Amino acid sequence: MLNRSFDERRDLAIGKDSEEAIQYSVSHWIETAQKAIKERGKFHVALSGGSTPNIIYQTLSKQPYAHQLDWSKIWLFWGDERAVAPDDPESNYHAAMQHGLSILPLNPHQIFRMEAEKKPIEQAAEEYEALLEKHLGKQYFDLVMLGVGEDGHTASLFPNTKALKVEDRLVVANWVPQKDCWRMTLTYSCIRASRAVVIYAHGPSKKEIVKQVLQAPYDSPFPSSKIGEADRKALWMLDADAASLLA
Repeated sequence: MLNRSFDERRDLAIGKDSEEAIQYSVSHWIETAQKAIKERGKFHVALSGGSTPNIIYQTLSKQPYAHQLDWSKIWLFWGDERAVAPDDPESNYHAAMQHGLSILPLNPHQIFRMEAEKKPIEQAAEEYEALLEKHLGKQYFDLVMLGVGEDGHTASLFPNTKALKVEDRLVVANWVPQKDCWRMTLTYSCIRASRAVVIYAHGPSKKEIVKQVLQAPYDSPFPSSKIGEADRKALWMLDADAASLLA
């Protein structure tokens, strides 16, 4: 792995191929969880949808990785969700559970999916926010897992949507005109207050947007450009294909 600083807000971890990048991502996930459990007795993580996180979940659920964690002390949340039922193939919750998390000895009372299919979704978002306030401290997550879309969105913070301007909420319902649907998402405020944020991007299809997002100014049209703070840098975990256009 190549590890280096990109700028004052972001670090890079680049694998020579997708396999090395996945192995590093899994090791980082485990180390972050172990550190949180040692220091605070619990690991609070906001999970992401997407092909790369799904491979991470698959790997975590297998040996030798599964035995490296006390799963009774791991609390699962989600960073965003589509307005679909929990057994829908489009559900981020469903994908994570189907890709290995369902076979782990997780406490069901410590798994908190976003119930984005509930109507009105605005009320469901308020309920999820109250849940976070009840269970988490002021630094909300030990780890927030994120991806980056080819339009630069992250979580369900899409370009030119109202959620981008919300500063006084942790969770909101976000109407996404380009997808013609509602989503539920963590806000910038929640993500920025968390202890660690990782953005995963693998494959040649990501190389253009990775370059554009990382080289864009903070106030660019790409929502993912705003992830990362000087005192709490975001980590971009890439494979060589996704990083191939970076200097």
